[in-house]
Amino acid sequence: MSKKEGNRLVALAERIACALERLAPALAKPLNLKGAEAFVWHSDKHELQPVGKVNRVDLSLLKGIDQVRDILMENTERFAQGLPANNALLWGARGMGKSSLVKAAHGEVAKRAKGRLKLIEIHREDIESLPALMALLRAEPSVRFIVYCDDLSFDADDTSYKSLKAALEGGIEGRPPNMIFYATSNRRHLLPREMMENESSTAINPHEAVQEKVSLSDRFGLWLGFHNCSQDDYLEMVRGYCDHYKLAIAPADLSAQAIEWAATRGGRSGRVAWQFIQDLAGRLGMRIE
Repeated sequence: MSKKEGNRLVALAERIACALERLAPALAKPLNLKGAEAFVWHSDKHELQPVGKVNRVDLSLLKGIDQVRDILMENTERFAQGLPANNALLWGARGMGKSSLVKAAHGEVAKRAKGRLKLIEIHREDIESLPALMALLRAEPSVRFIVYCDDLSFDADDTSYKSLKAALEGGIEGRPPNMIFYATSNRRHLLPREMMENESSTAINPHEAVQEKVSLSDRFGLWLGFHNCSQDDYLEMVRGYCDHYKLAIAPADLSAQAIEWAATRGGRSGRVAWQFIQDLAGRLGMRIE
């Protein structure tokens, strides 16, 4: 081979190498966990965006959910201490504090974890990238991570739930020991009822078809149900917020206005109580931050 031909082959090889580098996916940036206790996962960049201030309420302000609060707190405490703990699915009525409890539980336990317990929010549409996130977290064994997805559910034509099933339990690697998954949903089985009914009516073996669908929720060791609150629980929530923010109003007026507010909203919940408090504080000219 002549020297000219050799140079031509070397140049060709360099061009091929450059083309392959452009086609290859970008390497994930190393995790920078300092300076924040919570992050948002961006699947397109494969990176965690730190959250300067978590939007959470104090654990003591969550009323009417004492049992599920204590169960989730105990599970989170064990996980932070490196003990066995379960993935948790918080399901049920809208506005009853499911996502608020996750964030409040993390905030309370993180105070004692000395920076070793982080909260990561993953958006519903990024669930298929969960294995990539898990790979990054696995490389940080000294830190514990709660990966949290709010309002998790799947439509009839959505097959990404299979990725979540394999990631949580059943994959060849399994869930990293330093990670736990918390999700909130209005649906107990995360899938619409009509989806399971259609599978049952059209499948050769209806029982097996339904079992395949509901097996996703089986990946959660804790099922914590949230139900519509009574008027007494609703007023307790309102009074708790009012006392916490020191809003000056007579107790009788507070109850009457809160009940009227709930009537205009067509229901009672923790969210309705908080929205009433925001309205009341605004009318009183007071800030609640």
